Amino acid sequence: MIYLRSALFNVVFYVNLALFLVLGAGFYFTPRKWSIRALQTWARSSLFWLRVIVGIRMEVRGHENIPPGACLVAGKHQSFWETFAILPLLDDPAMVLKKELTYIPFFGWFIYKFRMIPVERSAGTQALRSLIEAAGKAIAMGRQVVIMPEGTRRAPDDPPDYKPGAAALYGKLDVPCVPFALNSGLFWPRRQFLRRPGTIVISFLPPIPPGLNRKLFQSRLETAIETETRRLVAEGRQLS
Repeated sequence: MIYLRSALFNVVFYVNLALFLVLGAGFYFTPRKWSIRALQTWARSSLFWLRVIVGIRMEVRGHENIPPGACLVAGKHQSFWETFAILPLLDDPAMVLKKELTYIPFFGWFIYKFRMIPVERSAGTQALRSLIEAAGKAIAMGRQVVIMPEGTRRAPDDPPDYKPGAAALYGKLDVPCVPFALNSGLFWPRRQFLRRPGTIVISFLPPIPPGLNRKLFQSRLETAIETETRRLVAEGRQLS
């Protein structure tokens, strides 16, 4: 049954996405905040189908740790799940994502409409400068800039591999950084077809205040995320 349910969900997920992109094309011409609300509604509908078809639920912990207004949100990246599941949990998210996604018809157009932050990872220092500039504009609008510091999905047991992007943003934006941990890779594994039933936990940790030097920030960020992630992964395995 797990194969059948996974296949059905994958079909429903992408049909649901296509319907949003095509039937919701009018949101390209509405105020950006309206379009963000439509995006969050799509994300909630995807979580609904995930729960109904596959039996994957979401538990959110520490939501009260997210301050109102502008902040940096940085966390673990284990699967595609968090790229949409986090959207309804923030007021006005500005996601840092790979620029290749902007080349997809409709999908890429909406990325610009939402004013997300595409980054061409192969561009090196120029990409970092562009990232800081775009994130600064988002922060000035009172938005929450969301970045996965490792840059790519990693399996739950992979050793951490933190890139300099989050620390660079923290050093320039002068806002608190909210770390988050999760165990999504146990139930929606990267590069796999199967979706396994269970409860994905996303945990927002106490914010790191602005003003630390980069080395100390990087250490605190990594320690907070990795410690909580190990705990959530162990918890998820015990309950599944």
